[in-house]
Amino acid sequence: MTETKTHTLDAAGAEITYDVRDAADGGPAGDPVLLLVGSPMDAAGFATLGSYFTDRTVVTYDPRGVGRSPRTDGAPENTVEEHADDLRRVIEALGTGPVDVFASSGGAVNALALVAGHGDLVRTLVAHEPPSARVLADHEVVLAVCADIHATYLREGTGPAMVKFFSVVSRKGPFPADWADEPLASPAEFGLPTEDDGKRDDPLLGLNMRTCTGYLPDFDALRAAPTRIVVAAGKESEGEFPARAAAEIAASLGTGLSVFPSHHGGFLGGEYGREGAPEEFARALRAALRTGE
Repeated sequence: MTETKTHTLDAAGAEITYDVRDAADGGPAGDPVLLLVGSPMDAAGFATLGSYFTDRTVVTYDPRGVGRSPRTDGAPENTVEEHADDLRRVIEALGTGPVDVFASSGGAVNALALVAGHGDLVRTLVAHEPPSARVLADHEVVLAVCADIHATYLREGTGPAMVKFFSVVSRKGPFPADWADEPLASPAEFGLPTEDDGKRDDPLLGLNMRTCTGYLPDFDALRAAPTRIVVAAGKESEGEFPARAAAEIAASLGTGLSVFPSHHGGFLGGEYGREGAPEEFARALRAALRTGE
């Protein structure tokens, strides 16, 4: 593997840090840069997945408000449009022409917004489990749940809010109307802090929870874009909120849903203490980038 070079660029209200690892031996002719995008996950989460693409130049970055990309304006929440503009700036700074993008979770929502506005910058987008609640039949309930997580974080801190978040990501199927009456575990049962540290800058619970899930993709713009769009979900994620949203987005685009190995973090190889099936996932991603299937 070649040396990774780190760069920074100024964006509206943030300083964005991104990493470029050139392909070993130059890579095959004609392959564009591969941009790996998460949110709120930072570049470190793609260490394992990137290791399966040494034949291509791989770019990762820390989204605004995460890791090495601090917000400079003190805004309490990020918007999807801001994230999309950050991605535009990174791609244009590369100066290589259109790139391929693998984007997961909130990163997939942001990448869909990027393609809707600047499809000329992306050859192929693989959008993996974008948690866009507004495409779901039960969207009003899901958005209320996400708003409650955000409000709980602002009111009580990380521990109680994360307990509610865990209940969301583990649920299979639509959310019931009486979700607020369901019993919850204590933060201690998950090894979470029981005391409020007073901080309110968590990128998941504070900066992105409401804006990411509340974004509705511009389907007309996506269908008109020159980008080939592959929408994917993990085999083990069936019935979960982000996978359900992925299926609805794929149906709206008329592309069909691509099923990838493992779960929501199927590309992880131990990052953040979570294991997926990264080798199998990388094979599926390579095939999707090559054929769109």
